[in-house]
Amino acid sequence: MTLLAVVALALVLNGAAPADVFNMGPGLTSLDTVTVGNPGNAADFTGYGRVAYTYNIGKYEVTAAQYTAFLNAVAVTDTYSLYNTSMWSSDFGCKIQQNGSAGSYTYSVASDWANRPVNCVSWGDAARFANWLYNGQPTGVQGLATTEDGAYYLNGATTKALLQAVSRESDWKWAITSENEWYKAAYYNPATSSYFFCTTNCNIDPSNIITNPDPGNNANYYDAYDFWNGSWSLGSPYYRTEVGEFENSESPYGTFDQGGNVIEWNEAIISSASRGLRGGAFDAPFYYMRSSQRDSSPPTFEDDSFGFRVSEVPEPASLALLALGCVGLLRRQRNVRG
Repeated sequence: MTLLAVVALALVLNGAAPADVFNMGPGLTSLDTVTVGNPGNAADFTGYGRVAYTYNIGKYEVTAAQYTAFLNAVAVTDTYSLYNTSMWSSDFGCKIQQNGSAGSYTYSVASDWANRPVNCVSWGDAARFANWLYNGQPTGVQGLATTEDGAYYLNGATTKALLQAVSRESDWKWAITSENEWYKAAYYNPATSSYFFCTTNCNIDPSNIITNPDPGNNANYYDAYDFWNGSWSLGSPYYRTEVGEFENSESPYGTFDQGGNVIEWNEAIISSASRGLRGGAFDAPFYYMRSSQRDSSPPTFEDDSFGFRVSEVPEPASLALLALGCVGLLRRQRNVRG
């Protein structure tokens, strides 16, 4: 790596450059999306997976470096606790470190963890990240112009009850994946209009062995049944692979790591006190990655196996078609809110 590249990398990781998670700089994974088409597909036997519109979804899970850029942009005070100290202190943390004091916090991520998924994030944290993308990745305090309005009207919501009441706005640009968006991108096979059993373009449970090159049908999970080869895909100190490590184990639409690595938040309200999670994790057995497995947690909970990915609004042409069809994503007239 050249000296210029090293300097650019240091600036991004330590927050001295404007945030741009779509162009993360040398050595870092940018936030990229893939298009999920075939609108109006049928749901599978579980009742999930039907999406009436074309949308884009994160090719990878949101990384620690991307979340660090977010923190440096809006969390100099961190009014709504977007940072969890376990990110640094836990043996399983994503190694984002908070420096300084309230009003002048800065954040950095250890370079070996930068391209691994962020963890120890709540549903509320993920919603605020999506709002920040909606608002153009601004720098400033956590308010209506940065984290508190956009895809979700949060306005300071941090309790379980308030976060359970939040729903996606009709003029969303970026959002936490809905359960059906997540499910379709993970399991639906557009070539046959049917669903795979696993997220790796396969109906056979994947291996958790890391090899180079990846032979396909692999994921990062805890193999509690493999006595001879050990249990972890990748043990201490990383536990989570860099996003896209299993380069030949993508879903039919081209997403990576929807099975394993970190279990991912979605928008579903599972009960009066919990939001949806899908996909299994580095510390969970293989069956958590199956299409039949549905998980949940209180939206305030921040576990070292929890992460997320985002969805993006369709292109304007797709929106025009939706307006003529059965689902219109109409831009709402935003009211002035106190």
